[in-house]
Amino acid sequence: MKILVIGGGGREHAIVWKLSQSRHAEKIFCCPGNAGISELAECISFNNDNNFEALVDFARYEGIDLTIVGPEAPLSSGIVDVFEKNGRKIVGPDKKAAQLEGSKVFAKDLMRRCGIPTAEYKVFTSYLHAEDYVRMKGAPIVIKADGLAAGKGVIVAETVDEAIAGLKLMMKDRAFGDAGNKVLVEECIKGEEASFMAFTDGKTILPMVSSQDHKRIFDGDKGPNTGGMGAYSPAPVITPELEAIVMDKVMRPAIKGLQSEGIKYKGILYAGLMIHENKPYALEFNCRLGDPETQPVLARLKTDLIDIALAIADEKLSGISLEWKQEHSVCVVIASKGYPGAYEKGRVIEGLNDVKKMEDVFVFHSGTSFNGNKVVTSGGRVLGVTALGKNISDAKAKAYSAIEKIHFKGMQFRKDIADRAINKCKMHDA
Repeated sequence: MKILVIGGGGREHAIVWKLSQSRHAEKIFCCPGNAGISELAECISFNNDNNFEALVDFARYEGIDLTIVGPEAPLSSGIVDVFEKNGRKIVGPDKKAAQLEGSKVFAKDLMRRCGIPTAEYKVFTSYLHAEDYVRMKGAPIVIKADGLAAGKGVIVAETVDEAIAGLKLMMKDRAFGDAGNKVLVEECIKGEEASFMAFTDGKTILPMVSSQDHKRIFDGDKGPNTGGMGAYSPAPVITPELEAIVMDKVMRPAIKGLQSEGIKYKGILYAGLMIHENKPYALEFNCRLGDPETQPVLARLKTDLIDIALAIADEKLSGISLEWKQEHSVCVVIASKGYPGAYEKGRVIEGLNDVKKMEDVFVFHSGTSFNGNKVVTSGGRVLGVTALGKNISDAKAKAYSAIEKIHFKGMQFRKDIADRAINKCKMHDA
């Protein structure tokens, strides 16, 4: 089979890597791809990222059998609708279904209608009304841009001044453009976050192994939010008992709620959860695999990913049984100096070939390109160093051992990825 993957980050590198192991994979294309993906797939690009008709023409010309969409932006812009209208097989929710991530207001209203446990919230289009509400409610409080903001449109404010600064950033300074036309002001639920991802064909929902990411830029969960600085799997906070509750209280009601409104949801359903007193609260929904959660999760997947993707597209997911490796996995993201703000580009990356010799370690490229024959940085998040181990401590040690071999000027990374899980395991053993 010929497969086309849409996207060019670490998540898409992990998807291409897993697809390349399939017995079905004849050739893989990726648009736009990156330096790492180019080792496994033919990378293509178009002048306009939203030129879906050109992508359809390419798929038709090349005889692409299946297209898989990685990022949220093309899903929200309707790439699935265009492909399906032209009779091309594609995995991902259509434009109506993708509102679940494209609009936090849509998602929260759905949660409320479906009885999905979530934080109390109010929606504002007026900065002054939002500011008055924040002053009335006090802190801690959460400020969210309604639209897509590359994972950075959420501010957990510990003080009223911080919350008002967040409102100003979104609504007055327009830091996230039209995403800040509406803003949610939300109750702050304290607890432990976890990522819960599942495959679905609109009828069957198959949960993946649990994972947990690290949003803040600095150790100890300090500093501004990022797209994600690392992740690990499994997440000890998601016990088998809690997984059953999440499926019953969050995932199934979301799919059924959309269905009752005439929306069939097919693809990946990702719930960002807060676990408070052993109860799950849905913070948000995403319509695609998480990044960097995809890297450690797919590193553990044994089932053929093309079989899963075809079953989603053909609405035959009930015939799939997911198998996972028992090993644990850890992904540590290496970022450019300045990220998540303005960052440097074009820094030569050294040591990648040395890491290739290591067992159970995979480097997924996120923001890389070529300068001649050298791999250079081209994004804020540059690499996701992912390792498998017999336990979480072993996986972490392998990942950081690999990072010691990699170098580029200004590289930054957290030193504490997976420590939360390691400490939990130590407490449990004690």
